[in-house]
Amino acid sequence: MESKVMCSDDQANSRAKVEQALWAALLHAEGVACAWKDGEPLTEDQFTVAEDPQATIPYVWNPAAPEAEPFFAALEQALPLDDWNAAEVATRSDVFFAQVNQLWSTATLQETLTQRFATRVPQQLLTAIATRAQQVLSSSISLADQLVQCVQEALPHLAEDDLHVLARPLAYAMRGNDAPIESTLERVRSVEWDALSDVEQARLSLAIARYAIAELEAKSEE
Repeated sequence: MESKVMCSDDQANSRAKVEQALWAALLHAEGVACAWKDGEPLTEDQFTVAEDPQATIPYVWNPAAPEAEPFFAALEQALPLDDWNAAEVATRSDVFFAQVNQLWSTATLQETLTQRFATRVPQQLLTAIATRAQQVLSSSISLADQLVQCVQEALPHLAEDDLHVLARPLAYAMRGNDAPIESTLERVRSVEWDALSDVEQARLSLAIARYAIAELEAKSEE
């Protein structure tokens, strides 16, 4: 039993090294560091970029360029794939790039929310909504539950039941109908976030969450 545990730990460490090496290949740039660990959700908070305007990104963007072959050969040699078969590499690669796509989608959604709502709510809240919206979109829970989960952590002073009541007009409106979102936004005063009542903060946050989910659904249908 003990040997099996050690084997499992060795395999986990090997997978973590491969994931980190893949990130190193994609982020082969001066001053870029990734603190991601195997098994953790992938978020932009795990990346740091040094503020160095002189830093270079030596990635060969044209695979047909003469310097591309030695560049990619060096990266391939750096990947610890000796103990992995082709099927396992393919599977792990699919998972890895799915995480990359999710991270990119979340970042794009966050930018969209920032452009529209940055003057009304704190950036931290928009980031939280964008991240949670991406996570709950593929879940089997109801739209009302999705909306509540998108804002619940940011509004801990409000009871979950109260959030569900406020989410109903947004959750049970016909899909593709922006009227409930717009009408909810119009009901909330255009003042500083801290000047809003708890209910107003909840209504505004839920409307943004509904907008975020609608954006993600539209993207998935393209």
